[in-house]
Order: sequence, then structure tokens, then C-alpha cells
Amino acid sequence: MFLLVGCTTNQEATPERTTPNDHQSLSNSRVDNHIDKNNTLGISQKGTTENLDNRVRKISSTEGSSKEEQSSENTVEKPKQKATEKPKKVDVRGIYLNRTSIREENVQQYIDLIKSTNLNAVVIDVKDDYGKLTYDSNIELANKIGSDSGPATKDLKKLIQRFKDAGIYTIARVVVFKDPFLAKNMSDYAMKRKDGTVWQDAAGTKWVDPYKEEVWNYVTSIAQEASDSGFDEIQYDYIRFPEKGKQVDQEVTYDNPNNLTKSENILAFLKHSENQLRNYPVYVSADVFGLVTTASDDMGIGQVWENISTHVDYISPMTYPSHYAPGSYGVPNPDRAPYEIMLQAMIDAKERNKNLEEKGKDVAVIRPWVQDFDYLSIYTVTDVKKQIQALQDQNITQYLIWNAGNDYTVDAYK
Repeated sequence: MFLLVGCTTNQEATPERTTPNDHQSLSNSRVDNHIDKNNTLGISQKGTTENLDNRVRKISSTEGSSKEEQSSENTVEKPKQKATEKPKKVDVRGIYLNRTSIREENVQQYIDLIKSTNLNAVVIDVKDDYGKLTYDSNIELANKIGSDSGPATKDLKKLIQRFKDAGIYTIARVVVFKDPFLAKNMSDYAMKRKDGTVWQDAAGTKWVDPYKEEVWNYVTSIAQEASDSGFDEIQYDYIRFPEKGKQVDQEVTYDNPNNLTKSENILAFLKHSENQLRNYPVYVSADVFGLVTTASDDMGIGQVWENISTHVDYISPMTYPSHYAPGSYGVPNPDRAPYEIMLQAMIDAKERNKNLEEKGKDVAVIRPWVQDFDYLSIYTVTDVKKQIQALQDQNITQYLIWNAGNDYTVDAYK
């Protein structure tokens, strides 16, 4: 049985259903085409993680900073919150909900879905792929550019409490550096071509410059506001540079006065976030490309497992079998090998965490995304269950389910 809900009319259809994103690409471009040609599975590249603490310390310790870059536009005007106890940790098994699904008239059917299965959590769009907030914000910059206009929910606190009253764990999805709305309305924050014009990716989407600390402040202010609204966890998505990194690097000029590599910059942002959320009662998680579990470099997008796993509470590789290149892990057709792909990715992820722990590092709990959408083939109950079985066989007890339209294969979770 499939649950087909979310959009009730064509007029209510939202871009989440039709626009490619890190989770579900609707083009013919797979993960192997999202990274530099030489950075495929099994090819070692020189790492970029040496002496990172020394490189990023001076720009990541910005809590309470009076630097000119930290404009009051980018912060919520309220007194500093005292340290509060974080929610009880649970083994999360959750689904993603887009802005249509969190409208008041649609929420109950997802609560019912979760309560009728072994699921117990939701990932809710708070700042989406278009840079739009799904709620009415008090952040000055959001009000200035109108990123909170047309909110999906009139009362975010009430919405979150509705899920909590049903015993459901709540995660706020915050898209970080893919933000065409901010890039359009604050062009100083946008990625720029060498001639000074605003850069766009192959799909025509504008990105903000990941080196801009003003952007960091805006993002973490949204995370703070989400925490104040009652979310248990903040999930950073698109915490990366645009794919096809070598090509992009030839086209743009970054605002990078500290001369950080991409991976160093992502680490610096995470440390900045740690400072900004230190006194907020939320956990933090990060979505990463599936190949990050295995790749030995940052794949041109700035994501290195060792940097991210040690600075978040949960790490969620997007291990969708359909997005792996033929031959990955020795599998001729990954799309039709959901168990084998998930299993190998988790073996590699666990090994990397183990190596970090042996060095005395605290590591993130591995909580992968599971594919419940059709791409190269129709994904059935069996295909979804095979991925979950691979997780269980590796003693991984948490996972998230992705379907952009929120049409979930309910029988896979009973």
C-alpha cells in the first residue's frame, strides 16, 4: 500500500516535487557526475584535513563577536538564552515533510502514518531549497528580503507541539549554501563570477558564497529560531559547495580572505554553528553525499567525513542506490542492488568513525537516508526493506526516509 498525500490539487503542487536536489535528482546526472571526474570510488586523492584546527580557529570562534561582518540584520533580537537540557535521545526513524505537507489540513495524515508504523520522527522544511522559510520569522534579514513571506504554517510552535503531543521527534531541515532567494536579494552574499556577475549552476540556480560569514550568521539565526520554536534537532542540508567543483572554481571568485580550502571552510562553519547553538537545547545533524562515506578527499564540494562527523551529533549520508555509478563497490547495477550498496556504504562509514574514536574523537551517530522514490526504476516495498535490512545487519538503528513529494511506501515501515 502506498500513501499518496501532500498535494490535493494541481494548484497546491509545490516545487519540491519537480526540482532536483541533493536527495532526489530528476535529471540524468547521478552522484558520479556531481563530483570531479577523478574523484570516483576507489581513487585516492591527497586529503585536505591537515592542521584544520589552526586554520579555522580564528574565524570560527565568533560567539559574542563584535566584528563588523556580523550585522545585526543576521541575528534574532532577544537576550541570550541560558543553557537548557537537550531532549532525550531516541533511535530516530523518520520521514521528510515539505512545505505543502506541514499545512494545517495535511498534518494529521502524516501523524497517522507515523503512528501506524514503526516510525517516530519527522524532518520538516524550515529553510528550503529555494531559500524560503516556511514560517513567519523575527529575523531582521529575513523580514528585509521577504524570505519568510507566504509561510506554510502560521504558528510554528503550535505545529511542533502537535507532533510532540503525538510522541514524534522533530527535526528542522535548514538548507545552508544553496539559497537562490538570498543570493538574488542580497547579491553581495552571492557566489560571483570572475567578472563580478552572479554565478548560477547548470540548472540556473544561484548560490550564496559559502565563505561569507554573514551567511553563516543568517543560517545559525534561523537554527536558533527553530530551537526556540521547540524543535529537537537542527539538520543542515546543502552544507557544501556546488558540485563539479573544478569547473566551478575556474568560473568564480570566492570571498576567501583566510585562504581556507573548501573542506576547511565547511569545518569553520560547523564550529561557528557550535558556538551559536551552544546554549540552545537542540542536537545538530548534517546531510552529506552518499559517497562521503567512502571518498578519500572532499570531492570538490568540501565534505570530508572526518571533519563533519566530529562536529555534529548525527551524520546522514544520502545513500540512494539509484544515485551510484555502475561498478560502485563492484556492483554492476547499483539501482537494483539496494541491500549491497547500503551495506557497503555503512561498512565504510562505521570504519571511518571507528578510526576517529581510536584517536580519542567524539563521533556522530550514523543515521543514513533511505531511498523511497522512483528514479531509474520503481522502488517497491522490497527495495525499501532491503536498505533497512542492510542497516540492521550493521547494527545501525536510525534512518530517515526520502521522498520529495512525501508519497511514502507505508507497508515498508510496518
